[in-house]
Amino acid sequence: MVHAIHGISKHINTGAKGFTPNIYHKEVTTMIVQHNITAMNANRMLGMTTNSLSKSTEKLSSGYRINRAADDAAGLTISEKMRKQIRGLDQASTNAEDGVSAVQTAEGALTEVHSMLQRMNELAVQASNGTNSQSDRQAIQDEISQLTTEIDRVAETTKFNETYLLKGDKGTKDITLEAHDAGLKGSLTNNGDGTATFVMDALEAGDSVSIGGKTYTIGSSMTEVTAKFEKQVKDKDDTVTINGKEYTIVENYGDKDTDQKAGKFTKADAKALIAEGSTVTFANGKTMKAMKGADDGVDDEDNTIITADHAYDLAENELLAANKIGVTKDTPAVAVAATDNTFTITLGKAEVANTLSFSLHVGSDADMTNKIQVNIETMNSDYLGVKNLNVADDSGKAATYAIDAIADAVSKVSSQRSALGAVQNRLEHTIDNLDNVVENTTSAESRIRDTDMAEEMVAYSKNNILQQAGQSMLAQANQANQGVLSLLQ
Repeated sequence: MVHAIHGISKHINTGAKGFTPNIYHKEVTTMIVQHNITAMNANRMLGMTTNSLSKSTEKLSSGYRINRAADDAAGLTISEKMRKQIRGLDQASTNAEDGVSAVQTAEGALTEVHSMLQRMNELAVQASNGTNSQSDRQAIQDEISQLTTEIDRVAETTKFNETYLLKGDKGTKDITLEAHDAGLKGSLTNNGDGTATFVMDALEAGDSVSIGGKTYTIGSSMTEVTAKFEKQVKDKDDTVTINGKEYTIVENYGDKDTDQKAGKFTKADAKALIAEGSTVTFANGKTMKAMKGADDGVDDEDNTIITADHAYDLAENELLAANKIGVTKDTPAVAVAATDNTFTITLGKAEVANTLSFSLHVGSDADMTNKIQVNIETMNSDYLGVKNLNVADDSGKAATYAIDAIADAVSKVSSQRSALGAVQNRLEHTIDNLDNVVENTTSAESRIRDTDMAEEMVAYSKNNILQQAGQSMLAQANQANQGVLSLLQ
């Protein structure tokens, strides 16, 4: 019986007559042509080695351990997720850098606006001085007008990548201008409803008050002076000074002529000495001026002596003038009502463009927390409250009140620059964090996907040697069948 196994035939004696069975198999090599098993095996192994060598060559040439899903399906999935994050974060970092550039552009323009406002303040202080002539103030006004126009031009033209940064957004809104106290002594409170309350220091007879750059003394009517006399002067031993002469109050005269020559008067006779124009000083040091002809609230002999009511009226006018600065809508925009020393100011308004608002996306995901909001107000003269600023009046009061308006404008620009600076600082930290995350994620993705060149070179060298050996063995296997031809000859 003959069994052909891998080119080997087994001959076994099955018990023929005169022959002893052998328990051992005798292996004899046969020459088979139809199935060259040795060559087939060598070819198969050569194919496997060639495939491995091809993969090593691909990994070495590409630098990647994973070039297709079949190389590492799970690793490919993880790697692609990391690649998405890396590329998204790289772009987010670029977004943040663009945001820094935009913020720096806006802040740089506001630096110049600040500089111009400081110059305007300098000019307003100069114009407030009484040594300036009308022509001097007009020259100052010309420069202020030019600076105001330049502020508007900067706000209108400053842009980054075709986005106007200081021009505001589409549409308009009304803003309430800041309240001013016109330099009066008192307390100013913003009520938050478009009004402000100014409580002026209460004025009493004899008080000095500065209104509109001029100092006044509070006088009194005859009625007020005599009422004060009755309250302050007793019937005996009190002293009172009338028109510069001191009198001592007595209950009764010993000798009237003698006592009066000595400056001793009864309370009634001392009171009778008070007339319009009299100045009365009481023992407590309080002085009152009985105004003469004070129907209009001003003393006929001295226009610096006024009633408290008239002082409040003057303060009302100054508050009105000071709070009209920069108003561009609803003229007259300011109304002041006085109740004693309390003034309610209806604040003026200006119509300006809406706030420019844009967001910077600084993450690889769609999470809204990856948005950094940037808000920039329109930085023109309307918003700053210096529109049509006038310092060319004869008295210099307009220039004085302009100082407050300019101070408010400086504060607004400072506030906007501060907000932009805060955003810029945040963006710089954001960029640093994004770059750090990208670096670490790239390192992790590299460990998954990149080829270990040293390890792969070892595999390549092994497979290269095996390929060469396989080729040699295949050639030899194919040569083995040449013996069949010798039998046929």
